[in-house]
Parts: sequence; structure tokens; C-alpha cells
Amino acid sequence: MMHINRKDFLKQTLAFAAFLAAIPALASSSSKRNKTILLRSSWQVENIGDIAHTPGVLALIEKYLPHVDVRLWPMDVGAGVEEMLMARFPGLKILKSEKEQQKAIAESDFFLHGSGPSLVGRKEMLRWKKETGKPYGIYGITFPGNYGFQAQDRNYNPLDLELINHASFAYFRDSVSLEFAKQIGAKCPVMGFCPDGAFAVDVRNDKAADLFLKEHALETGKFVCAIPQLRFSPWWELPSKDPTVNQEKHAWNEKMKEHDNLPIRNAIIEVVRQTDLKVLLVPENETQIRIGKEMLYDPLPEDIKPRVVWRDKYWLTDEAVSTYARSAGLFGLEMHSPIMCIALGVPAIVCRFTEQTSKGFMWRDIGLGEWLFDMDTKSDVDRIVPAVLEMVKNPKAAKAKAMSALSRVIRYQKDTMKVLGGFLDHPSMKK
Repeated sequence: MMHINRKDFLKQTLAFAAFLAAIPALASSSSKRNKTILLRSSWQVENIGDIAHTPGVLALIEKYLPHVDVRLWPMDVGAGVEEMLMARFPGLKILKSEKEQQKAIAESDFFLHGSGPSLVGRKEMLRWKKETGKPYGIYGITFPGNYGFQAQDRNYNPLDLELINHASFAYFRDSVSLEFAKQIGAKCPVMGFCPDGAFAVDVRNDKAADLFLKEHALETGKFVCAIPQLRFSPWWELPSKDPTVNQEKHAWNEKMKEHDNLPIRNAIIEVVRQTDLKVLLVPENETQIRIGKEMLYDPLPEDIKPRVVWRDKYWLTDEAVSTYARSAGLFGLEMHSPIMCIALGVPAIVCRFTEQTSKGFMWRDIGLGEWLFDMDTKSDVDRIVPAVLEMVKNPKAAKAKAMSALSRVIRYQKDTMKVLGGFLDHPSMKK
């Protein structure tokens, strides 16, 4: 396992260091027009993590490159996501038509591929490369992504390697992805680790969160959140997706669902029995509403259920963030809700399996290896309940651990945004 720390990151970009030191503040260019980033992001709306990538990266650009304009080229911003984004970023231009996209391609200075499970926007990136020759970069992806049933099933698209090699920079959101890119011959001049853009998400809906918590008698700091999952998200269950059932994945889900969710359920039981906390079962993606009821709530002992709340409706990222901010922590079988928690300084435990790709290893990369558990390693599974209890029974220490990880994340964000700003300020650096 390759370990990433900030020193390693700085070494990886050593050839770029002299340039970084010479970058003037973008504010000094006020006499010129604002530079424009074309951000390809917003992959789907049925997953609050996929939604979170976009406001996270937008918040980073706003913070570190305030004189840069952004045009968002989304895959999907329906179901209230567009309204959520515009409430937080009122000056954002969201491209909705081919005409608007073509105009943005012609006028923008830099194409930025946002965080995601893979190089999701390869088609649009290739179009930018062919039509403009202007610089582009990749900001926090898992590579190659889209694993099968085994880690060795990592098959990459040769086009991805070509696009990485010609990028101004390529940042990967976990060290395993970075190492894999190097192994297959990636030679982008600026290549390194960068935490998922969702770590910077700051959209909020306090009104909705407070209303829900009040309705269910959940008090701030007096509840923890838990998330279920299957090996493969059963997207075929959703009306918005292809209804064709993947029989092989469904069979594997059925075989492994009790194995995977039992430790989470046991942790819920022990939290209720050993502390005065309640537990809120939440979905990260829309399919987990049903999964949460089937795998976590329904099988609970009857004496436990009164202090466990099952959220029976999907939500958007802003309400989730506001809810996590009021919680005492989170644990479960997902990645991006924990990311949102750490962004708030709230403790969060990640339980992963191979089918979720290597994204979970970013927990080690930011110093939270003790809160990362492999569901296919018995010794890890055996430690999940004790780790959850340790987290909730020692909130001061858990909070300190979360804040330490957040500090590390912020340092990476600052460094990588400086690199992006450098390419915007110095178009001569384009490929």
C-alpha cells in the first residue's frame, strides 16, 4: 500500500515548485477579464455523494481563486440539485444546451474534470482537447474505477491514459489509483494525490434538517448516523435508471448482504445498549432507503427499535450536511457521507469492499486508517463494533482525530488549487 503525505505530494510536484513560488495573486490581474474554468461534473442526482463533488470543487475555486469564473457542464442537475447549487453559488452559469456548451468551450480558458468514480467526462475532455488545444486538468478521481468482483478486474480505457498524459495535471483521490496510473505508464508532468472535492462541500439546509430532527426527537449531539449498502448498488430498482436487473450482481448482493450489514447492525445495537445516544439510519444513495429498512431496522431486537430512526425518504446533499453537522458521528458501508462528516470535523468510520473500487483508501491517505475496515478481512470485521463504541464513548478524542484529518485535507486543497491557479495565470504552460 502506497502511503501519501504532504511531503510526498510536494516531492511529486518538485519540478513545478519554482513555478508555484512565482505565481502572482490572481487579484493583481484585475485589469484583465476574469479567467474562466469549464467544470465537467455533476454525474447523477440519485447519490448525495455524486452531488457533493460539484459544490465542493466550486467552494474551493471560490475560496482560493476568487477572481475566476466557473461554467458548470453537468450530466444531471435535476431533482432540486440545480436550485441547491444556485442558492449557494448565485453567479454560477450552468450549461444546459449544446449551444451553451459550444460557446463555453470556445470562451473558457481551462477545462477541469471534477472529482468522480473514474474519468467519467472523458468524452467531453477529448472534445475539448481536439477542438481547442487549451489546457485541462483532472481533479480527484479514482482510476480506473468501475471494478468488477475482484480488484484484479481493473480494466482501463486506453483513451484515459492518453488524456492523463496530456493533462496539465492529474490528481487522484486515493493513493492506490495514483500508483496504478504510474504502473500503466502515466506520465503527466504534475501528478499526485488530491482528496475528493466533496471534502469542501458547504451547502446547508438547516431548516429541513432541524424540522426532521424535531419530528423524530433527535437532539444535536445525541445521535449517530449509520448507512447500509450492498456490494453493488441496485440501480435497477429506481424509476430514473435502467430497470434491467443485473442478475449476476443481484445474486452476489443477496449472498453478501447479511455478512456486510450484520456488523453495522450489531454496532447499532451496542450503541443503543451502552450509551444514551440514538441512531439515525440514512441513505447516501436512493436505493439505500429500502436497504436500510430491510438490513438494519427490521431485524433489530424490539427493545432497540424505539431509539433507532429509519429515514424513509431520500434527501439532497444540503440537508444531509446539516444533519451530519448535528450528529455525534457516522459509521457504515459508504464513502461520501463520511467525507462530508470529516469536512465538518465530525468523526466518521468507513467500511469498504472491493466492489466499491479503491476510493476507501483515501481514509488511510488522510490519516484515518484506524477508521477504515475491509469487509472481506475477518480481523477488520471483528473490530468494527469496538471501533464504533470507542468513537462514540470518547467524543473528544474522536473529534481531535477528525480535525487532524481535516487539517491535512485542507493543506492538499490549498496546494492543488495553487497549481490550478498557476495554469490559469500562465497560459504558456498549456500542453
